[in-house]
Amino acid sequence: MLRSVGLESPEELFSTIPADILLTDRLNVPDALSEMELLARFESLAAQNAAALRPSFLGAGAYTHYSPTIIDSLIQRSEFFTAYTPYQPEVSQGTLQAIFEFQTLVCQLTGMEVANASMYDGSTALAEAVLMAERVTRRNKVIVSPALHPEYLHVAETYVAHAGIELQQGGFDERTGLSTFDDAAVDDKTAALVVQSPNFFGCVEDLAVLAERAHRAGALLVVCVTEAISLGLLKSPGACGADIVVAEGQSFGVPVSFGGPYVGLFATRERYARQIPGRLVGVAYDREGRRGFVLTLATREQHIRREKATSNICTNEGLIALAATIYLETMGRRGLQEVAAQCAQKAAYAARKIGELEGFSLPYSAPRFNEFVVRAPAAAEGLLERIADEHNITGGLALSRYSPARANDFLVCVTETNRRSEIDALVAALKSI
Repeated sequence: MLRSVGLESPEELFSTIPADILLTDRLNVPDALSEMELLARFESLAAQNAAALRPSFLGAGAYTHYSPTIIDSLIQRSEFFTAYTPYQPEVSQGTLQAIFEFQTLVCQLTGMEVANASMYDGSTALAEAVLMAERVTRRNKVIVSPALHPEYLHVAETYVAHAGIELQQGGFDERTGLSTFDDAAVDDKTAALVVQSPNFFGCVEDLAVLAERAHRAGALLVVCVTEAISLGLLKSPGACGADIVVAEGQSFGVPVSFGGPYVGLFATRERYARQIPGRLVGVAYDREGRRGFVLTLATREQHIRREKATSNICTNEGLIALAATIYLETMGRRGLQEVAAQCAQKAAYAARKIGELEGFSLPYSAPRFNEFVVRAPAAAEGLLERIADEHNITGGLALSRYSPARANDFLVCVTETNRRSEIDALVAALKSI
């Protein structure tokens, strides 16, 4: 190869790089290892990750749930693991059918009529819902609940910064932990009310009341669900009158994985199908009546029209959507209900036990699912650090991260993976400190 390009040595390939910044010593890397030695090395490093082995009560948009082993087994099959975006349906029927089933499951969970082929994650799905509400209503004011996940709000703010959409914040009831919307603010310029349920503080919103309030002003109700397992227990947003439902699907068999990849869920009413972002897989039939699956309603070119495009998200998140599909099909309706019930019951037990501790309180009275806010007698961040250091427990998330005024508040999440003994250990640690 060197002779073909007229060079004598590999060093000549780098002759344009100044000599004083070229590496002249050997790289400080260990000697090569056999496969057995390498696996042993990785295991020894993994054992140093104490946080991965200790009980954890973290939530706030990233949840630890049991993932059936069948998921990894199936998604690593080559036809799924290396599948390309299914533009050519004649060679992509397996991928398209899997995505169609994913969309069907999302519709059943959310109580909506049409779902797309997934978004990057819950936060970008929410931002796309805000843009869609503006397209549908031709109004440019969107009122957002203060109980929305702060990071989801930041993503939405970035999306609409140059889109001519005005984001306003609604109200918040410090007694119940629920969203409030001023009648004067929800007017004929309002495109949508945006609310999360269960909200960032773990409280279950009254979606039917909020839907009626939005519709009275000709606006849409956008519902965001960061803990998708709650859909196995609570009345669906669609049944409560929501117009657009977005969610983070990470809870459905997708590991936390240091923040991704995740999968966003997006569902809406059929009359808004042509405004839906991302991709949509539909059913078609050939002349002989044989069923097939195709990308429908949106052409490939719509995604490269820049600011005129319905959406600039071109992925179908196929592999992660498949993982969520396998999870839901494996668990089934009863399995999902059982997981959701365990989450709610264990969280209720933890909340009751913590609430009984002297100096600790639960500031919000609204119903909860598997997360709740605890108000401590001291700064929460230091308290949680001591619990981690002295008791080897990740006790929750200090809310001072998002609001300095909440210095003593922290968010606790309990899932089906938390044993009663772990909850009791957390309560004992809080009591001792």
